[in-house]
Amino acid sequence: MRWPFARYGTGVLVACSLIMAGATALAVWLLPWAAPIPALLLVFVLWFFRDPERVAPEGERKLLSPADGTVADVETVREDRFLGGEALRVGVFMSVFNVHVNRAPVSGTVAYRDYCPGKFLNAMAAEASRANECSFVGLEMLDGTRVLVRQIAGLIARRIVTACEVGDRLDRGERFGMVKFGSRLEVYVPAAAGFEASVKVGDKVSAGMTILGTIGEGAEA
Repeated sequence: MRWPFARYGTGVLVACSLIMAGATALAVWLLPWAAPIPALLLVFVLWFFRDPERVAPEGERKLLSPADGTVADVETVREDRFLGGEALRVGVFMSVFNVHVNRAPVSGTVAYRDYCPGKFLNAMAAEASRANECSFVGLEMLDGTRVLVRQIAGLIARRIVTACEVGDRLDRGERFGMVKFGSRLEVYVPAAAGFEASVKVGDKVSAGMTILGTIGEGAEA
């Protein structure tokens, strides 16, 4: 039977379990009325680190959401780190109640990785996309089309996990990391790729399952 929690949170889960067990025992001894509180906190942590199995819909050119959450913006921006030009950006906000395991939006080789320290502003704020701590993963598809994923820390989230390196191969819907306790993910697709978004601001999306749009056939990187 598969472990139902994110492997990126195993250490936190073990530590919390031990701490909460000790706190519960202490509460039973000193403050019996408070005994349920540590147990409820542990339930929340377990719920946060859940990692359900997902089956990606077919279609190599159908861009999948890399995160569970709510579409915060869909707009054209300039992206020079990896794409070198105009791109369509889809931003997804993850609340503390969403599954936080991140998944590859397309199949491809990791051709770019970077990390930038920064602030921890509310991930829903527009400034968070520019100023917050973040990690970048650039994927190159077989035909050369490039897609950039950006993991952004939020007000509560202080730990970004990016479990891939340049040269690794990721399949659509494959797990590659997480941002702990509320955050934001962004996907950038080159304007030249003929990408058409099929989601709008306010839509609920699921990592590895929801199609954000379709990349044009024969698109150039």
